[in-house]
Amino acid sequence: MGPPPVVADIRRAVRNVLDDVEPGDLVLVACSGGADSLALAAGLGFVAPRAGLRAGLLTVDHGLQAGSSGQAADVVRLAAVLELDPAEALSVSVGTSGGPEAAAREARYAALSEAAGRLGAAAVLLGHTRDDQAETVLLRLARGSGTRSLAGMPARAGLYRRPLLEIDRRTTVAACAALGLSPWEDPHNLDSRYARVRVRDRLLPAFEEELGPGVAEALARTAALCRDDADALDGWADDAYGRAVVSDSALSDIGAVALAVPELADLPAAVRRRVLRRAAIEAGAPPGTLAASHVLQLDRLITDWHGQRRVEVPGGVGAVRRYGTLILARQSVSPVS
Repeated sequence: MGPPPVVADIRRAVRNVLDDVEPGDLVLVACSGGADSLALAAGLGFVAPRAGLRAGLLTVDHGLQAGSSGQAADVVRLAAVLELDPAEALSVSVGTSGGPEAAAREARYAALSEAAGRLGAAAVLLGHTRDDQAETVLLRLARGSGTRSLAGMPARAGLYRRPLLEIDRRTTVAACAALGLSPWEDPHNLDSRYARVRVRDRLLPAFEEELGPGVAEALARTAALCRDDADALDGWADDAYGRAVVSDSALSDIGAVALAVPELADLPAAVRRRVLRRAAIEAGAPPGTLAASHVLQLDRLITDWHGQRRVEVPGGVGAVRRYGTLILARQSVSPVS
């Protein structure tokens, strides 16, 4: 007799995402002790030895609430039950930049990346589910994000893999129950001060009530479609960027990027703006602070040129148009039509 269907679903998802990992490699799971990551950890503990892989566990102590170190220690002790070794608790210091959620996320990923590098891991599994994907799409939609942002979280990104993006939260809760595991509920997941909690507890249920069931699944499906579109547009933009870049040693010496305006003028707006965003980042603009409004200002130097002065974007980067060339640099360059 096989495992309960919900447990089999988790194990199958883990197996599928590890299809290219070599025997003997180490795979780590990031586990908070919540139902999603706990079910994932149990799935990895079962699948890894049968695939000839080593498997371990990492848990992050953000230090944001009383008893957090004790909870992290409990998760580490549980790793032995799940046959995961090595197992470590990573203590982090959470800053304030970008708000509490963003700061905690930044600290968490930094700690996971450091540990994965130190331990020589081939992959790190994250427990985000289809419900998390739906919440991410709604949050980014509310912020006016573009296609790439609406694509949500990728199933694979570098070391990180998300096996559960096609599995809902009810399945992970049921899998834990079937395996006799008791998930821990993070108090922050119940705190309505956080936008994601409000989306989860208020907005998605309201959508389900008004529009019928399946909203989370539809949003996750939309994310996948947006990802396909974004990948195609990014590939087009990469080719266009290569054609538009102007080689100039004097500009290169100051970290500037120069683009030939005629190569950009006839591109579709979605492609051209991707090229401009990439150029701004290459010139020194921090990706996290480069908003759509900044890219639109750069775009007007191509599509609505009437002798504008230097356009400023984050990171102290400015853009000017000179003799049919768009120049992005931290140092001032005078515009000439």
